[in-house]
Amino acid sequence: MENASARNMWGNYLKNHLEDVFHETPKTMYFGDNEQDANENARLIKSGAKKAISHSLLGLQNRNEPLPKIGDYVVVTNWSGEAQCIVATTAVSLKPYFSIDSTYAQLEANGDTSLESWKKYHWDFFTRELQEFKREPRESMIVICQHFKVVNS
Repeated sequence: MENASARNMWGNYLKNHLEDVFHETPKTMYFGDNEQDANENARLIKSGAKKAISHSLLGLQNRNEPLPKIGDYVVVTNWSGEAQCIVATTAVSLKPYFSIDSTYAQLEANGDTSLESWKKYHWDFFTRELQEFKREPRESMIVICQHFKVVNS
């Protein structure tokens, strides 16, 4: 783990959770593709308001990133790379974009937490993300719904 603040946060977590000492080193990342979204997502996650994050399957595949899995840890940072908290993945499901419902949108806590707000935010995000691969989002695209809980903040 190259990020010093993330390494320190993970080390402090392990001091109190020896059961995880042999767990693979967590990813260190921010959620969003710009400073405002990354910082807001970190704030919402740290406060406990945001309990899920969405990824496009196509985006992960194009970047050769693995699917998140239950038990994964992530050190969440702000845009500047400063560790904000650690989350543990509690559930992962794959759903078509069109089947995302208001219950899930509320877990993500973006905007006003409505389904309409979720759809606008994520359609715009997936458009920017997939543009890099000369692809466009579709109503039928698969969204990875990653649920998590904050384990250290």
